[in-house]
Amino acid sequence: MSQEIRQIVRIGDTDLDGFKPVAYALTKIRGIGISTAYAICRYIGVNPTIRLGQLDDETIRKLDWAVRNLYQFAPGWFVNRPKDPESGRNMHLIGADLVLAAKKDVDLMKKLRSWKGIRHNLGLKVRGQRTRTTGRLGLTVGVTKGKTAGGAGGGGSK
Repeated sequence: MSQEIRQIVRIGDTDLDGFKPVAYALTKIRGIGISTAYAICRYIGVNPTIRLGQLDDETIRKLDWAVRNLYQFAPGWFVNRPKDPESGRNMHLIGADLVLAAKKDVDLMKKLRSWKGIRHNLGLKVRGQRTRTTGRLGLTVGVTKGKTAGGAGGGGSK
């Protein structure tokens, strides 16, 4: 190969490994899965099996635009935030925006005192899982071992 491979490529405010294939490298961005990565490659016209570090600057710029603006060319059912409650638009959030939006949604549920919000507030399971035996936090309630008399093992301090 005459072309030099870049070790780190920055796309979507995330440092990606330049030695990985494009599709798999894109999955390191929070909010981009393998199906989304293949859809982006198909839209841009990039071979998903080529190494990310081999791409030229223009193609990387196109990939960055596609990752940030997926909602503009993907169908509404494909984005991770269809019909955003605030704006009503289809959005696809990535990185820190995705984490902040999820936290904001949970905080809104807590504020509205919805069932899910109450469960979140109490630190309990939210999606209908059983709680009788699983998901227990804190110390176990059971028999505690009492202080035993010093036997053959010594029991002296060091």
